[in-house]
Amino acid sequence: QSQLVESGGGSVQAGGSLTLSCAAPGHTYRDSCMGWFRQSSGKEREEVAFRRLGGVATYYADSVKGRFTISEDYAKTTVYLKMTNLKPEDPAMYYCAVTTSPSPCDAWHRYNTWGQGTQVTVSS
Repeated sequence: QSQLVESGGGSVQAGGSLTLSCAAPGHTYRDSCMGWFRQSSGKEREEVAFRRLGGVATYYADSVKGRFTISEDYAKTTVYLKMTNLKPEDPAMYYCAVTTSPSPCDAWHRYNTWGQGTQVTVSS
C-alpha cells in the first residue's frame, strides 16, 4: 500500500495564498481519485477538493470553489492544491487521501490511504 507525503502548509494572512502538495510514490491504481479533506478543532472532517488521477474529473466543495484549484503531475503521482484568497474559515489540518480502487471521486468512504496532515493557519 502506498504512502502519501504532504507538504506546503503554513501560516498566511487572510487574502493570501498557499499551495499544498501530496505525493503518492508507488501508487499505481487506475481510475483512483486523490485529494484533500480538512478538519479544524471541534468540527467534523469535510471534503475540500479531489481529482481523478490521469483524468479530468474534479470535485470542489462549495466553500472553496473559485478560490482553490487542484492539479496533478501524473508522472510524479503528485497532486497540488493551490489555495488563494484564504479566509478565516479555511484554517484546518489538511489531509491528503487517495482511493485504492476505481470509484467516483465523491465516494468518500473509498478514501483509505491518508497522509499525515499539514496545518494551514490564516491570520486576519
